[in-house]
Amino acid sequence: MLAAVINLSYLIGALAFVLGLRRLSSPDTARRGNRLAAFGMGLAILATLLTPNAQGNGNLIWILGGIAVGALIGWRAARKVEMTAMPQLVSIFNGLGGACAVVLGGLELHRVATGMQQATGSEMAILLLTLFIGGVAFTGSILAYLKLDGKVWDEKITLPKHSLINGVFLLGLVVFMVFLCWQSASITVPVLLVFTVLTLIYGFSFVAPIGGADMPVVISLLNSFTGLSAAAAGLIYNNQIMLVGGILVGASGTILTVLMCNAMNRSLLNVLIGGFSASGGGSKTDTGDQTVVEVGLADLAIQLYYSDKVMLVPGYGLAVAQAQKACKELDELLEANQVEVKYAIHPVAGRMPGHMNVLLAEVDIPYSKLLDLEEANAELKDTDVVIVVGANDVVNPSAEDDPGSSIYGMPVLQVWNAKQVIVLKRSMRPGYAGIQNPLFFHEKTKMLFGDAKDSLQKLVGEVKNQ
Repeated sequence: MLAAVINLSYLIGALAFVLGLRRLSSPDTARRGNRLAAFGMGLAILATLLTPNAQGNGNLIWILGGIAVGALIGWRAARKVEMTAMPQLVSIFNGLGGACAVVLGGLELHRVATGMQQATGSEMAILLLTLFIGGVAFTGSILAYLKLDGKVWDEKITLPKHSLINGVFLLGLVVFMVFLCWQSASITVPVLLVFTVLTLIYGFSFVAPIGGADMPVVISLLNSFTGLSAAAAGLIYNNQIMLVGGILVGASGTILTVLMCNAMNRSLLNVLIGGFSASGGGSKTDTGDQTVVEVGLADLAIQLYYSDKVMLVPGYGLAVAQAQKACKELDELLEANQVEVKYAIHPVAGRMPGHMNVLLAEVDIPYSKLLDLEEANAELKDTDVVIVVGANDVVNPSAEDDPGSSIYGMPVLQVWNAKQVIVLKRSMRPGYAGIQNPLFFHEKTKMLFGDAKDSLQKLVGEVKNQ
């Protein structure tokens, strides 16, 4: 009877995972999807604790204590994190998941090395893969966090021909794993420690040459790695919910990685070994003696007030300045004057997919106003004014007309097709790709320098005076 209840709980938990993931695909159902998936996980944990012998030899207090401490840390971290730091939080949580796989795989391999249990070649392969994938996800995610948080700079941790070094390193680890599977009956603890350390070093080295601009793709890839390590751990313990959950995480992470690469029109291999970095690279557009044209707040307010259609393009600068509320205020003022307002959302705007959608949803901007790349480009030709708030590379025309640019071929928002473009930026510094944006010198473009939130609030005041 108990076994039937446990299996039924696992089935319900797995269904909750699937339905939760399905609801995460849309901003208006994402919160319910997250809660549903959390319910599934809670049910799965409870069912596992009820499994005979799962409590071990008086370890229930330790297990419950670990759950309580982890839940408290996770809850506080999620409550306090700013939206701009959400990718860093994802990296940390993902890295800890990889660390769990390292611990599980390491403990089982220790039992094999000390003669406490026997393992066939296939079982050794599963254990080693769990340890390897988890180790890469752990140290790789930690380095991704440090890069995103500005604590580590690419040029300080990369070596000449680093991608080639990584290739040789990976080949060596694969040969090492094959040797350990072949000699499973005679492996020792020191040998396993050497393999573990090399795995952790490789995870760090794997992420080191990848630029900050590509970190969202790498985080998604590492997330799929963590899922695969969890699935492998499920095979080790013959636990169905770990297997199903790991496969779902691995599959969703892989799909998201592919979607992000498609959004940049780049292959995953290009991201991993030849991507652009946050510190520069690619074609540097020669602007010559070109100068930018600035716009006054009063003139811009008049132009917006008497427009028929306005489109805002949010970017990471909007997130940093927390300017979404000011966007909402401007939106309401213009709509009250019969001005149609829409938002053009690029798939990789911000630090992660959906970043801009969530920011705008925080201030109750209707989802019907959010246009994806194709929809926005189709409507830009009929738009009177485009306001680019903190975006850079996703509106760079070099992606279409400069074959020497590192972002050439990347689908971008064609804001230059509108009648007028207003760019809100703090300075003329380039974006993540490290290249200049010719849009800033375009004949249709005018610049409004300053903090995005402050500029929009002042613009709201000017519009109210019209």
